[in-house]
Amino acid sequence: MRVIGLDVGEKRIGVAKVDSDTRIAVPIGFIEVNGSEWEEIEKIADFNNTTFFVLGLPRSNEGNETAQSLYVRNFAKTLVSKIPEAKIRFQDESLTSVEAEGRLKAKKKKYEKGEIDAEAASIILQDFIESFKEPEAEPPEETNLIEREVDKVKRKTKKVTNVISGSALILIIVLVSVGVTFWYKDYQAKKRAEYYAQLEAEMEPEVFNFTILPGETIFQIKKNLADVGYSNAEIEEAFNANYDYDFLRERPAGATLEGFLFGDTHEFYKSATVKEILETFLGEMGRVIEERNLKEKYSEQGLTLFEGITLASIVQKEAPSPAFSAEQPTVAQVFLLRLNSTIRLGSDVTVSYALDTVDPDRTIYTDNQAALEVDSCYNTRLYFGLPCGPISNPGITALLAVAEPSDTAYLYFLTGDDGLMYYSYTEAEHNQNAIDHCQDFCNISL
Repeated sequence: MRVIGLDVGEKRIGVAKVDSDTRIAVPIGFIEVNGSEWEEIEKIADFNNTTFFVLGLPRSNEGNETAQSLYVRNFAKTLVSKIPEAKIRFQDESLTSVEAEGRLKAKKKKYEKGEIDAEAASIILQDFIESFKEPEAEPPEETNLIEREVDKVKRKTKKVTNVISGSALILIIVLVSVGVTFWYKDYQAKKRAEYYAQLEAEMEPEVFNFTILPGETIFQIKKNLADVGYSNAEIEEAFNANYDYDFLRERPAGATLEGFLFGDTHEFYKSATVKEILETFLGEMGRVIEERNLKEKYSEQGLTLFEGITLASIVQKEAPSPAFSAEQPTVAQVFLLRLNSTIRLGSDVTVSYALDTVDPDRTIYTDNQAALEVDSCYNTRLYFGLPCGPISNPGITALLAVAEPSDTAYLYFLTGDDGLMYYSYTEAEHNQNAIDHCQDFCNISL
């Protein structure tokens, strides 16, 4: 019997194979996840004459299943829908990628990421085959059922032998045998249906969706986590934990996770910890930073990665997506031009964030005039330059707006009562826009 091992990732799928006779798993390559992966997997299965797959199932350091575990389980469900006869088994893949890379380093100096995935698949498969015992060719209960059916045929045949002989008897035996064959095939189909129904049930653990909307702050995220049922102690511990991501190392001492929890929706097991939830959103931010080359693009704008994300968080709040996504590059342009001039950013949303940190219920700063003077490093009405950190968790459009601002030269903007953005080059034009278009919205309490 041959078995195919798959190390399932969102970008690539490592592939390995093993023969139950030799029991030595070998890597055979990797598949890019681009929509054609199912066809490629089916080709590999056909070539190796097998429908037995072993999938690596990730777990946290504590041994719990994670969001990536759910991704693999959903992958398995799709695989069964593409190859109905597929037999799926899961194998713990803790630290296999680390071990795989170590093996490759020992073998060669240069290797690509796909080779790590293939090597990891072989490790997963080897672990599985060493603990695997092939099932009996025919389960005892099924054998007993067949024997009972054959006995019935023999009894019925014996009754008619006294009155029917020769070719007629042979014909009856053949017909009954065909009937038993069809019965057994139907029985096998029912057993297979029961198996996949059980597999489907195993793949539907208790899960929940958790969403971080672009523009949400850590204050709101903590409240949402508490609403899901996590304790304040666990939430605070997770937000104060150390996370090993390159993009977090650029934060100044004392900075929070604000700005780095990428806005999206993910599905989690109910056993997931808050730390595992945050790691999922942090991992997504890391992927976006890398794939969009944000560090390099922010550098072209004269900003560090931390500064670029900080500015994107302001753009996100000033021009919330999706309604104002198209305006975000121009809003980013205004702020970038102000950073390079002697004009304060003057962003009211930074003042609101400053108030959230010291007076969330607005019992101290009860009017806008007092609020605009709150002494905080986040108050860009009071201090020049960027605030001391992000004021929200920006979405992809705001992050890209700072990386690729519009080719304009405005110095001012405001959102009118009609929901439209109004830009101007001078303070006098800006004040006139406020008179003409912003009698109500511009006076909303901070």
